[in-house]
Amino acid sequence: MLLKALIVDDEPTHIQGLARYIKWNELGFEAPYTAESGREALEIMQTEPIDVLISDVSMPVMTGIELVAKGKAIHPQLQVLMISGYNEFEFVQEAMNVGAQAYVLKPIKVEEVENKLNGFRKSLTKLKQIEEQAQELQQKVTGSLDVVRERFVSDLIGGEGINLDMLRSWGRLLELPSGHQEIGIIVFGYDHFHSSGQDARDRVVIGTGFLKAVHVGLSDYEHVYVAKTGGDEIVALHINLTPIERASIEKQLSFIQNVMQEQYGSTVTIGNSRLCTAWEEVPSLYKEVKFMMARSRLMEGGQILHYDRLDESDFQQFRLREEIIPEIIGLTETAADASKVVDYVNNVFDMLLSQPSMLFTHMQAFGMALLSELARKQKWNKELGGEMNLEMWQKLIDCRSEAQIREVVLDYVQRYMVIETKGEANQRHNLIGKVTEYLEAHFQDHITVKQLAELHHLNASYLSVLFKKEMGKTISDFLQETRMNKAKELLRDPGIKVYEVSEQVGFQTSAYFAYLFKKTTGYSPQEYRDYH
Repeated sequence: MLLKALIVDDEPTHIQGLARYIKWNELGFEAPYTAESGREALEIMQTEPIDVLISDVSMPVMTGIELVAKGKAIHPQLQVLMISGYNEFEFVQEAMNVGAQAYVLKPIKVEEVENKLNGFRKSLTKLKQIEEQAQELQQKVTGSLDVVRERFVSDLIGGEGINLDMLRSWGRLLELPSGHQEIGIIVFGYDHFHSSGQDARDRVVIGTGFLKAVHVGLSDYEHVYVAKTGGDEIVALHINLTPIERASIEKQLSFIQNVMQEQYGSTVTIGNSRLCTAWEEVPSLYKEVKFMMARSRLMEGGQILHYDRLDESDFQQFRLREEIIPEIIGLTETAADASKVVDYVNNVFDMLLSQPSMLFTHMQAFGMALLSELARKQKWNKELGGEMNLEMWQKLIDCRSEAQIREVVLDYVQRYMVIETKGEANQRHNLIGKVTEYLEAHFQDHITVKQLAELHHLNASYLSVLFKKEMGKTISDFLQETRMNKAKELLRDPGIKVYEVSEQVGFQTSAYFAYLFKKTTGYSPQEYRDYH
């Protein structure tokens, strides 16, 4: 199928040259559509499936930049080739920002345009192949219940599919039982999967056999969903099993272990979770079972474990150390508001106090561990922080109740965030102050973010993030605003010509300056001068 191209230029001779001399049919294109204005081009694009747009960058009424932006809104996969003069490169850069893929300079060379068109044809062919493959995959997924169930279980235990809308969507797709639900999981862990003597082929064969054994063993139960969550792990989610079904599954667990032992000489550890009634609890079930299995495997593999084997006190200590404290530390580094961190820590205490198995000594150990980790991460005002750390540690040691521990830890977190936030803000403020001073002194120069970052010994991406956080705008927006403000000041002087204003504020062409000025202020430079 031939592609469709559209040539847009306010000079008819330029259109005729491109239409006549390019070997359109050999390149896989129909004879091109033509237009002498952006408005005419948009009318064509609204009625025809244009694949490639070739446009002059500088045209009256509607520039090539504006045409590209509107054309992309109509045809998102539109490939765009801009044509410009040597002194219009800033226009081309702006066109690239709104979606143009390539440009050629005047005088136009037919071979160069043909090379670009050939590249566009290849890109469009690949995009079409990707779309076809995506549609094919969608059909396969829709037709393969096992694939859908596996994704559902994987998302659920990872916390990815917890929000209400997503659960409703999964419910419709899998016809999950509605109303009251009793949910549980069974984790099958292949013991010593990476043992020596197994080559890659053996690992693939055993992994495939492992998954097949679990599928076959649990195939008689309607609401049991199986997913392979790792090379040596399979998770089965079950919903609303009857007591008889639960007893029957117990026998199947032994069957699966026997199959793996007889066929592959391997042992499998199996962990059964407690039951819950809320989907939001499923990630916790998974973590509990994984912890229980890891502890039991230290002594012996190949066991079938039930939730009553879980030492809840040990598990909570594990969670505090490996999950909750790292989450708090991460929050102190990303949260702009100290109250968010304090609220989170307060919620952690609520959770801990709601558990009968949580001992006073464990609560105190959590407080000490959190304070120690925060003290280690401290960046600003080490001297003040050191005094505060000693004071708080002593207070924790002197605590005689859980309420006192909570009070001390929350007080420390609040004070820690104030010190850290103030120190970081001061450093950021001073740094960005130097950057803005430099930009205001060199706004006429064509300096890149990378060059600006190197001048201040920073990573370019990091500088961009800091600048936006401090100033509320990007470096590019700040520089453009600075140039426009200077231009307004110069335009008030009738002795300075518009093209001279353009040069003095750092633009290579007065046309591009006029375009940006009108885009920013709503007036052309001359209209602004006349008004003021």
